[in-house]
Amino acid sequence: MHQKKRPSGSAKPLFSFAVVADTHVNESDNISSSPFETNHLANERARFVFEDIALMDPQPKFVIHLGDIVHPMPALPTFMQAVDQFKEITRQLKCPLHVLPGNHDVGDKRIDWMPADQICDPHLEAYRKAFGKDYYSVDVDNIRCILINSLLINSGLGAEEEQKTWLENQIDSAANKRVFLFMHYPPFVYSETERGSYDNLDEPGRTWLVDLMKRPNVEASFAGHVHNFWYEQLKESDFYMLPSTAFLRHDYSEFYRVKPEIEFGRGDVAKFGYFIVDVFTDGHIAYPIRTMGVRTSATQKSLNRSVQYLTHPKSSDFNHVGVELRHTWTEVAQIPATGGVQEFGRKSARNDYPLLALWEMGAKLSKVTDQDALDTATRRRMQLLANMGHRFLLTSLGVPNANLQAVNLEQAGVMGIETNLSTSRFQANLSTLLNFKAQTQLKIFWCKIHTYDDSHYDGKHFSHFVKSGFTTEDLQTQASLIREALDSKAIDGITVRVESDQDLLIVAPLLKAFATTHNCQIVASLKLSGPSIAQSNDNEAALIEKVCAAMLFSKSSDSVQYIFDTFMDVDRGYYPRLAFIDRQFNPNLAANVFAHINSIFSHVKHIDIDTSRSQAGSHMTFSADGVTHQIHFGNADSISSKRKQLSNVSNMIDLTANGREQTPLHLGTSIASDDIQAHPETNAMLFRFN
Repeated sequence: MHQKKRPSGSAKPLFSFAVVADTHVNESDNISSSPFETNHLANERARFVFEDIALMDPQPKFVIHLGDIVHPMPALPTFMQAVDQFKEITRQLKCPLHVLPGNHDVGDKRIDWMPADQICDPHLEAYRKAFGKDYYSVDVDNIRCILINSLLINSGLGAEEEQKTWLENQIDSAANKRVFLFMHYPPFVYSETERGSYDNLDEPGRTWLVDLMKRPNVEASFAGHVHNFWYEQLKESDFYMLPSTAFLRHDYSEFYRVKPEIEFGRGDVAKFGYFIVDVFTDGHIAYPIRTMGVRTSATQKSLNRSVQYLTHPKSSDFNHVGVELRHTWTEVAQIPATGGVQEFGRKSARNDYPLLALWEMGAKLSKVTDQDALDTATRRRMQLLANMGHRFLLTSLGVPNANLQAVNLEQAGVMGIETNLSTSRFQANLSTLLNFKAQTQLKIFWCKIHTYDDSHYDGKHFSHFVKSGFTTEDLQTQASLIREALDSKAIDGITVRVESDQDLLIVAPLLKAFATTHNCQIVASLKLSGPSIAQSNDNEAALIEKVCAAMLFSKSSDSVQYIFDTFMDVDRGYYPRLAFIDRQFNPNLAANVFAHINSIFSHVKHIDIDTSRSQAGSHMTFSADGVTHQIHFGNADSISSKRKQLSNVSNMIDLTANGREQTPLHLGTSIASDDIQAHPETNAMLFRFN
């Protein structure tokens, strides 16, 4: 995962830097004072991370470590051994490394129930002897990076007041600079007013620090400590909380509705990682990098160079393809106290892992229920995300809720609303729809509810299910009804349902032709459920093929938007099905394919799919701004055989590579990959022709 490729055609940053948190390096490989086996692997995982950074091309300007550099605390005799290990591991870096202290490096925050050694002058002295200053700033061009010792806050130590005065002056004196602020402890995890816990800062230091983070020249703040991903915004300033490279704080596995796996969630390697931050003349993009728990031993040679394709809603130009967020995506969990670092009461935390997956996919377009726009907390999240390019299509049962007219939907990134109505109810509510459209200036899409469908009864079984959306057959048989609805000016387009077994190579041209003929917009609702309400649709190969097709077709017409009707796996209830993320909120292969296509073709202006040279289940041939490509689907043997037949291929990319251990994304002629062997029927290879 060494070379990081930004989306095609995206702006070149002024420079980039990496942010790493909570490496928890031990005194020796495979040895740890922690009872958890996951902790014993921290050194090898840190070694891989810094190897990954050291082999990046281009190189980051610098690396910042957010603390908990080592695992043994200063009072332990193994502290300096761990320090030496960390310095040896990071010796491979080719750029400056700036570190700041975490609670494992100088002691926990000062509070009477804290379970470990607390910060004190001797611990500070030990840290300074090992690493140097515990708070300082670094100026790079017009950027000021300020690293603070958050353990000093509320400590009562003499250095607390010194840092306070210094930090205020550093921000004040940077009036003409953009400030990036780095710390270990976040002032809060969920709310500025949350109660104190092991995971946050207490008052009065919390409010003081948050007020500084809200200063107009503070562009972003980064914190570690909690070993999970969160995103918040403080006025105009971005606030990122980073994952660890070593282990997950598995009390937050409470987010899951399935049983956590390795060590009760502590070893959920899909949530390990770090950040790369691209700095531009105006703004920045923070790319999360999942390391998947990959390890490099002290004697192991460097992995072969490989490529990781990065994308983000800020840099993506795929505006007409997205996902429907059926499950809650801003859920706030009450994390119970089970002992360890949290014994008293419950703490609130929002699950931001669905957001993380959307960012990694570069998915800008999401369909959400109108309830999300009416809920104050969720609408606020929509507003924050709209600032970085996210757009939302609301869906409502019946005519749109009149209360929507009282909220600022444009500020929340809402571009339209889908109204689910039967034909009779639609015709009876034309005036209401016209009035709503005039008041909100939103595009309205009619999603027809079918009041009767032959498929409810197959001669043996009867199934209760709701069916909405015009069918592809309706585009012919009910064209006059749709034309009449469009002429009424009450709608701008329609929603067409595309079943999981329908071939987009056939359906997409029909949708484009209908939209062109009737000068309307179409939302193509791509169904991931199978034909039976009682059977799971786990056909991963078909899903990957549909992802490729939908993304490519979305660049062939501005009149059709493709929205996959499920984002997270449905593993219970009706119509169970595979989707983009699993029930632990980790990406499936479909998410990786979406991200790779997004990054590779993001700024391509137009894509033409040659349906005459494409075949479902085999390959797709298309032209991207005049350059011919093919995507081949099949097992490793069939793709390898195809590669040998093609003499004019300039390169080949494994679109299904997902960064699992020892399975880096392959670019070039080699397709040997453990990931291919693990998923023999779910591979997609992109071929570019000379």
